[in-house]
Amino acid sequence: MAETMTATALRIPPGPKDKYNGTEELFFWMNENFAQYGDIYRASVLGSNVYVVSNPEYCERILRRNWRNYTRSGQVVKRIALLLGSGLIASNGEFWANQRRMIQPAFSKNAIGGLAGVISNANAELLAKWKLAAHRGETVNVTEDVSLMVLKITLVSIFGEDYATAAPHFHVLAGESARNLEFAQSFRPLSKIILQIVAQRRHEGRTGSDFLASLMQARSRERGEPMPDPQLAKEVLTLVVAGHETTAGLLNWMWYLLARHPDWQARLSEEFSRLPWGEFPDMEMLPRYTCAREVIDESLRLYPPLWLMTRRAIQDDRLGDFFVPAGTEIYISPYLIQRSRDLWEEPERFDPGRMSQEREAGRPELAMCPFGAGPRNCIGEFFARVETQIHLMMFARDLWLRHDDQTPAEITTGMNLLSKHDFIMRPEPKDRTAA
Repeated sequence: MAETMTATALRIPPGPKDKYNGTEELFFWMNENFAQYGDIYRASVLGSNVYVVSNPEYCERILRRNWRNYTRSGQVVKRIALLLGSGLIASNGEFWANQRRMIQPAFSKNAIGGLAGVISNANAELLAKWKLAAHRGETVNVTEDVSLMVLKITLVSIFGEDYATAAPHFHVLAGESARNLEFAQSFRPLSKIILQIVAQRRHEGRTGSDFLASLMQARSRERGEPMPDPQLAKEVLTLVVAGHETTAGLLNWMWYLLARHPDWQARLSEEFSRLPWGEFPDMEMLPRYTCAREVIDESLRLYPPLWLMTRRAIQDDRLGDFFVPAGTEIYISPYLIQRSRDLWEEPERFDPGRMSQEREAGRPELAMCPFGAGPRNCIGEFFARVETQIHLMMFARDLWLRHDDQTPAEITTGMNLLSKHDFIMRPEPKDRTAA
């Protein structure tokens, strides 16, 4: 940096002497050291000098105020690039900025509103299945069912009327959670399927109102050129994986929490009784359901699908009194931030009421960052929230979900925060008139 570093500014955070070598899951290793060293610590992770940062003020600088100095990098980004290539998640610099501008219109409020029917119809199909199971006294595999449902919503939203052509090739996503080299080798050839659909649309002169149509019609601001076909395929693959895993994981954890807290299922019923709707929730109504939104936010706090963000400092910087040398890898875990005892009262407890406007007053904004923050926040956040709320309202109005297994769930991680075992639950019909 141009200014002279003082002795205070040159402080290096404390941290573990032992290096992380990959013999245990990084998630648990980071948690253990967070408990010992707090909201910033230095560590050696797979040969890289890493700062693990969980202080909202420091995260504000990294993700917002000085975000250009922190490029996306690290093991998570490398894994995504291996799987998806240089799509929106794994790219940087002006190339990323151009891609973001071209893709952003597909995620506008109006565009997502146009997909409300797709979301509701897919939920109605699964709801009918769970109602039948309730009538028969059978259990359902919540983890598997919501994964398949969200995958259908994702694929219909992207491919529209070409869903039937694309879907059979993408079901590998719902059945395999690993995101390793072997999976990448089987997944990346799906680019050919995407490009075949693109070519067929061009041949037939078809457009459409789905995500793929939006990407095909997008033009760069500088040259007015369309996205090259290979890049188009990478961005579609990125949307499929990110759109599916994020929301499926959130719904899975949300039902786990609600099944363990039936009092909150009852509160949802009370809200829905006060504010009834017809067959499907209307997009314009969603903000009125404060209890439903608080349940979603509290589920995101406890089990954020995006559990780790990684960056690399391009130039020297400071985080408070700590010096950040150029080249330092930065790990930010929303999971650690959102369970910090310095930021949250009884952070392990499921309490959606803490998400009310009254109780969140004075809390640092980045005490909650389940979709990231700043210019590189998740482009699909609004879509995921709408998708989740429509699902919650349709299901929690008509069904109770009971989870007989009271053993605390085990966490495993890939690109997202997952449950180690599927959640098997018993749906039971609700008497709406009794709510």
